[in-house]
Amino acid sequence: MHRIDCLQYCNWSEKIFRQMREGGVDAVHVTIAYHEMFRETVTNIEQWNRWFETFPDLIFQGRTGDDVRRARREGRTAIFFGFQNPSPIEDDIGLVEICHMLGARFMQLTYNNQSLLATGCYEAEDTGITRMGRAVIAEMNRVGLVVDMSHSAERSTLDAIEVSSRPIAITHANPSFWHPARRNKSDDVLKALAESGGMLGFSLYPHHLKDGSQCTLESFCEMIARTAEMMGVNHIGIGSDLCQDQPDSVVEWMRVGRWTKDIDYGEGSAANAGFPPMPSWFEDNRHFDAIAAGLRQQGFSDTDVAGIMGENWLSFYDASFGPSA
Repeated sequence: MHRIDCLQYCNWSEKIFRQMREGGVDAVHVTIAYHEMFRETVTNIEQWNRWFETFPDLIFQGRTGDDVRRARREGRTAIFFGFQNPSPIEDDIGLVEICHMLGARFMQLTYNNQSLLATGCYEAEDTGITRMGRAVIAEMNRVGLVVDMSHSAERSTLDAIEVSSRPIAITHANPSFWHPARRNKSDDVLKALAESGGMLGFSLYPHHLKDGSQCTLESFCEMIARTAEMMGVNHIGIGSDLCQDQPDSVVEWMRVGRWTKDIDYGEGSAANAGFPPMPSWFEDNRHFDAIAAGLRQQGFSDTDVAGIMGENWLSFYDASFGPSA
């Protein structure tokens, strides 16, 4: 059974890389850009190259699904790059292919705000995919850069599913029927995502959980079971949104970047400033076994548990990361 987490943004360190190995995590999709422009993103890749050089027994850069299999064989973790905003391509469609060549495999069309490509989930009006957005999606489809709509608004997400010739992903979000956070997804989105062959990664970020940091494992796994009934078990996985060891200043960068002089507190109020504590049953990469056990308690078969914990993402990786046929 391969174990994949399809979104983390931790304060990376040897400690965390070793915890990945203790947790048997074969692959992690890591955020390497929020608001960074192209050259700044390259600087972040340079930092990852240093980590790959320093900790070759723990991590290496992943580019294909076969790298997940290699990671399992060799007892290492494959690191896949992704962007939570299209800022690294600036306003240049040619940078889509360059970013893919550098190892990017996921790109959100928006963070929380309107972008050149689509509308984010915090905007009052959702105008859908833009003219540039349609062109960029076609280019992403061509080279094998996955469209990620985790932070995007409803119409834009439905548009992306329709416009994209290849299945898209929502790497880290939960159903709004379970918890009505602004970034969680409607039944319409989840059904369209599954019907198009896309994937949903369930988030452990407390603002997206029912009862926040006090969310129980039973509640979380019940949510997964209800979503599986709606979407089918083959279209779901984990995208924990783990932000381990990050200082609160990083939350400010995530939400504010350089687009405002004010502080944007995210889901509703200043009470949400900073990183909330993770649920006690999932504090870091060593705790994926708890989720697997919770899924079995919900009645999932071993095959279905294996799918949710990584095999579904692996199939998606196999189909998505290379050029279109």
